[in-house]
Amino acid sequence: MTAHVLLESDEQQTLRRAVGDLARRYGPAYFRAKARAGQPVDELWAEAGKLGYLGVNLPAEYGGGGAGVTELSIVLEELGAAGCPLLMLIVSPAICGTVIARFGTEEQKRQWLPGLADGSRRMAFGITEPDAGSNSHRISTVARRDGDDWLLSGRKVFISGIDHADAVLFVGRTEDARTGRLKPALFVVPRDTPGFEYTPIPMELTAPEKQFQVFLDDVRLPAEALVGDEDAGLLQLFAGLNPERIMTAAFTLGIARHALDTAVEYAKTRTVWDRPIGAHQGIAHPLAQCAVEVELARLMMRKAALLYDAGDDVAAGEAANMAKYAAGEASCRAVDQAVHTLGGNGLTQEYGLAALITATRVGRIAPVSREMILNYVAQHTLGLPRSY
Repeated sequence: MTAHVLLESDEQQTLRRAVGDLARRYGPAYFRAKARAGQPVDELWAEAGKLGYLGVNLPAEYGGGGAGVTELSIVLEELGAAGCPLLMLIVSPAICGTVIARFGTEEQKRQWLPGLADGSRRMAFGITEPDAGSNSHRISTVARRDGDDWLLSGRKVFISGIDHADAVLFVGRTEDARTGRLKPALFVVPRDTPGFEYTPIPMELTAPEKQFQVFLDDVRLPAEALVGDEDAGLLQLFAGLNPERIMTAAFTLGIARHALDTAVEYAKTRTVWDRPIGAHQGIAHPLAQCAVEVELARLMMRKAALLYDAGDDVAAGEAANMAKYAAGEASCRAVDQAVHTLGGNGLTQEYGLAALITATRVGRIAPVSREMILNYVAQHTLGLPRSY
C-alpha cells in the first residue's frame, strides 16, 4: 500500500481533484476582481453547492454529503490553492452547520441544513465582542426570558458576511436559574429580525466578504431560536470552534500553496544572468523551507480533522489549535517569501500576492490569537500553571 493511500482514501483524492478542477475554471483573476469590487463570489459558491462540495460534512439525511470536517477541509484547501479561498466555508457549513447538525432540534435541522448544504442559504457566526477579545467567558451579550420568548441584547464585532447571510448564529449568555451565573447559549437570528442592526467595518483586506459590527437591542426571539439544550451551551460552543480552527488552517494553507505555486513558476521562468532565478540557492532554499513548513502544517491539520471526525473532542481540540497555529505561521512565511521571490512584481495587482499578506495574517489573529494558542498548549499539553 502506497503512502498516499494511507493518508487519503480514493474518494478523498477524487474530491480533491474535482474541487481543484472547479476552482481553476474560475481562477484567481475571477476571485480578485470580485474581491476588489467588494462583491460576493456567488457564481462559484452556487456551483460548489450544486456539486455537493459546500455541505460535504453535513448529514446525508438533510442533503449533505455525510462525510466529515476532513472532507470539508479538503474542499477549502483546494479552493484556496487555486486562488479562490472561500472564507464563508469556515462559517456557514463548518461552524453553524456542525452545531445545528449535532445539537439542533429536528425542526432546526430541516429548516437550515439542506440550504447550508446546497449553498442556497448561508449563516454567519457571531461570537467576538469589542470588550471580550479572545476571552469567551467575558461575553456580555445576554439573553433573558420574556414569557415564552427570549430578548437578546449586546454588541458584536468582526462578524463575516452578514450582508449575504440569511441568519446569524449568535453566542450569548443566559442566567442559570440554580446559581444565578451566566452561561453560554446559542441562538439563530434571521437577518431581518427587528432590533438587529449591522454596519460594515472598513478593513485593509481584499476579500469578497465584508466584516461587520452588530448591535442587538432587545431582539425578540421565539423559544425555538435557542439551539440545543440551554444547559449545554459550552459543549455546543466548543463543538463549533474545533472545526473553525481546522478550517482556518485549511483556508490559510490553501493560500500558502497558491502563493508558493506562483513563486515557484516565476522562479523557473524568470531569467537573470542567463539562468532562471530558481537555480540560485538564495531563492531555492527559502522556497523549499516554506514547502516543508506548509506540508508539516497540512499533516497536523489532517490529524486534527481525523480526531474530530472520530468523535474525540478533547484530542481534536489540542490538534486543532496546533494545526491552526502551524498553518498561520507557515502561511505568513510562505506568502512573504513568494512576494520577495517576485520582487517588484510581487507587489503588483497582476500577480495578486501582496493582498495575500493581510489574508494570511488573519490566520495568526483569528479566530484566536497565536498567543492564546500557546497558552492553551502550555496549560493543556504541557501542564504548566495558568498566567491569567
